[in-house]
Amino acid sequence: MMKKHTVFIIDDERLAREELKMLLQAIEMVELIGEASSGEEAKRLLPSLEPDILLVDINMPGMNGIEFVKGLNNPPYVIFVSAHEDHAISAFSVGAFDYLLKPINPSRLMESFNRILHDEQDDWDSAKEQPLEKKKLTITDKVYIRDGEKSWFVPLTDIRLFESDGNYVKVHFHQNKPMLLRSLNSFQELLDPHFFFRANRKHIVNIEWISSVETWFNGGLMVELKTGEKIEISRRQAIRFKENWGI
Repeated sequence: MMKKHTVFIIDDERLAREELKMLLQAIEMVELIGEASSGEEAKRLLPSLEPDILLVDINMPGMNGIEFVKGLNNPPYVIFVSAHEDHAISAFSVGAFDYLLKPINPSRLMESFNRILHDEQDDWDSAKEQPLEKKKLTITDKVYIRDGEKSWFVPLTDIRLFESDGNYVKVHFHQNKPMLLRSLNSFQELLDPHFFFRANRKHIVNIEWISSVETWFNGGLMVELKTGEKIEISRRQAIRFKENWGI
């Protein structure tokens, strides 16, 4: 049976929330786990729910949808819903996965959810680029990475961080951060979990590059890399981190 993706709705209009709930009932792959009428209310509820997908209105009193998402540390998939087209650029600048116009077209909503499913199941290899083979990579392997006119043959030991950025992933090594048109999940499937840890929805960290770990809010952890970069480990992943490395 396919795992259902949990969804949380944030919209100040009750009728808009009811319309979305009705549309979600017809989609088997998702499960509604909560709703909020403002960004402030959502921030109080989300830490205990940890939904996979947020459906977020943009024009709301007080904190608008863009400000709300921008303030999240480890946002899940975000689909903005709005009656206006002119916020799309701002929406994608804060990492939106999709942008839907009200009234919501049911087939368009389904298309967005299917894209999320495809994003999670995607392989690193693509028709355009094949930087790695479909196999588990050990820490001693080297990978070929190409970004535009530049290319590198990089030992995995030198890659300290994989960072999701929209539909791309930044690969951090030395002073370089090339962007690959791949999903973070597809990277995770290929990397040795003894050395590369999924810290949150946006980051995979090379354990060898961690210099310190401290407790953080809501049961999470904050790790600092040898470069000084700080990455938050979500509450859910913090449990696994502690189990794996005896903290």
